[in-house]
Amino acid sequence: MTSVDTIDRVAPTLEPNAQVVMHQNWHHLLFLHWEIPPEELQRLVAPELTIDTFDGKAYVGLVPFTLTGVRPILTPPLPWISSFHEINVRTYVHRNGRDPGIWFFSLDASSSIAVAAARAAYKLPYFHSQIDFIATSEPVPMIDFVAHRDDPTGTTPANARIRYRPMEGIVTNASPGTIEHFLIERYILYTIDSDHRLCRASVHHQPYPIQRADVVEFEETLIWAAGIRRSQASPLRHYASEVNVKIYPLGRVT
Repeated sequence: MTSVDTIDRVAPTLEPNAQVVMHQNWHHLLFLHWEIPPEELQRLVAPELTIDTFDGKAYVGLVPFTLTGVRPILTPPLPWISSFHEINVRTYVHRNGRDPGIWFFSLDASSSIAVAAARAAYKLPYFHSQIDFIATSEPVPMIDFVAHRDDPTGTTPANARIRYRPMEGIVTNASPGTIEHFLIERYILYTIDSDHRLCRASVHHQPYPIQRADVVEFEETLIWAAGIRRSQASPLRHYASEVNVKIYPLGRVT
């Protein structure tokens, strides 16, 4: 594995000089992470990629959140298709010691339109899921997130029931070199197209406003459905209230 100290983790966070194709707003993000042996994850990602590690440790992440304002550039948001909920299972990779990014094992969304569009445009493993998302209006909100995959193309059972909230305290941006920056500040995604060619796309947004998270109820089978056996240990837990996101086109890696 390439040393964490030799990979440029700041350059991918800079805004690309490229045409934006879509805007999205992401809200109430919960980042849960468990250590997984790197060799167990390596066999599940594209062979051109290497599992990224922090102090020799690899991680699988589970990230529930909700989206608003999802729309192509120069198009107004439409209430019935621009807002939906999502939960993804992911790990972290790099390519030859450069361009650290995300490899998604699954992305479950409550919008059938979003699932079809993301599969077609970004070749990502999206699945439809029935998702209930409730956030209280308190200054420190409590979020109830319940997902049940009902997509016949995906492995089941793939469900989640999570009740969480941000913990009162400092809200900050993750600093390069920290575990928070390694896990959360990721702006490149990798995937494989129908010709089994490696592709990548970029996103850009302000740094995540990170704070600790309190998880008061939790059960899930999404990570198992992705072919990964995680431990029963308590995960790393982080929360971000909102980011406004620019999405860039998918392209083949040459």
